[in-house]
Formats: sequence, C-alpha cells, structure tokens
Amino acid sequence: MTPPKHILGTFDEALAALRSNVLMMAGLAERSLDRAIKGLLKRDDNLCATAIADDEEIDQLEKQVDKDGVDVLLRFQPVASDLRRVIAAMKLSPNIERVADQATNIARRARKLNKHPPLPEIEIMVPIQTHAMAMFKDGIDAFAREDVDLGRAVVARDKDLDYMNKMANRKLTERMAQDPKQLRGYLNLIFISRCLERVGDHATNIAEDAVYAAAAEDIRHQTVAAVT
Repeated sequence: MTPPKHILGTFDEALAALRSNVLMMAGLAERSLDRAIKGLLKRDDNLCATAIADDEEIDQLEKQVDKDGVDVLLRFQPVASDLRRVIAAMKLSPNIERVADQATNIARRARKLNKHPPLPEIEIMVPIQTHAMAMFKDGIDAFAREDVDLGRAVVARDKDLDYMNKMANRKLTERMAQDPKQLRGYLNLIFISRCLERVGDHATNIAEDAVYAAAAEDIRHQTVAAVT
C-alpha cells in the first residue's frame, strides 16, 4: 500500500530519509547475520571477523535514526498515520541493532568452534538459520511495504522457530551426555541456536510494529497458531 502524500513535501523527504536509514540498517544486519552463519558453516574466521566489524556501523545508524526521528517529531508534529510511521521507524531500529548483536554473538561462538575439529551436528543450525533469516527479511518487507498480512504471518511463524530451537537443544544436550569431550562445542552450538531464536523474537517485534504503523492495530501478545 502506498502511503498518501503528506501536504508538506519536506515532511515526506524527512520521513523517506528516516525509513531509508532503517532499511539500510536492516540490510547491514542481514549481511552480518549471513556472514556469521557462513563463517560457522565454512569454518571461516575472516567472515566471522567481518560480521563482528559490521556491528559498529549498525550502532551508528541506530543513533542516527533516533536523532532523525526526534527531529521529525519536533519539526512537523505529525499526527495519526504519519505519527505511527515515524514511531514505527524509531522502534524498528533497536530491534534491528539487536539482530546485529546476535550475529556478533554467533560469529564469536563460531570462532571458538573453528579452533577445534568440526562437529557434524553443526548442520542442525542450517534450517534454524533459514527460518530466522526469512522471518527477519519478511518483517522488514512488511514494514517497507506496509503489508499487514505479511506482518501477521511473520508473528505466527515465531512458534515454529521456538520449537526448532527446543528440538536442537534437546538433541545437542543428548550429544553432550554421549560425548562429554565435546561438551564445549555442543554448548557453543546451543548458544548459537538460542541466538537465532532471538533473531526470530526481534523479527516478531518488527512485524508487530509494521502492522501497527500500517493499520493502527496492536497485535502484541495475541495468541496465534503456528504456521507449518
């Protein structure tokens, strides 16, 4: 849905710049998460280091979004749908920044794992990462396109990711009991799975804010059925 053009062209420009920075943050966070997972799966410390280095630029963009958002609120004092769009953009940036933090955590755990012989169980992370990344991408798309249906769908998919994380933890805990010499490696994989589950939590928050910005509907804490 294309938002109606505001009567003040300068407001449109300010809002567009704000949203552009949010989407830039999202692109960097997605890239960082992708590099962290590839660094894990390919045992590539350089990719891990790059993912960690990306975090600083994302942190700076978060500060810029906050600054620009406050400036828009003070200069234009928007109301109704305009106000919701500004607030949503400002609320998205901390969740995006936390996705980047999870990418950093994954990259650090991956570097620890890379110092030891590879664990076959690392493949458990692949479907979890795929699901978490898809949720994050779709949450951002729901915001960018003001797509209420897509936002709702993202929220519903979080239960599936929670279940995947739970099953991974169960399997890795069993492997720890069977092979205690690899305990630290399995613990690192458990922490990585948890990081990916948290990416899903942040994607859910993003999707909820996207729905609110587009439809003025607060869907937080609603009971939804898992999508399989």
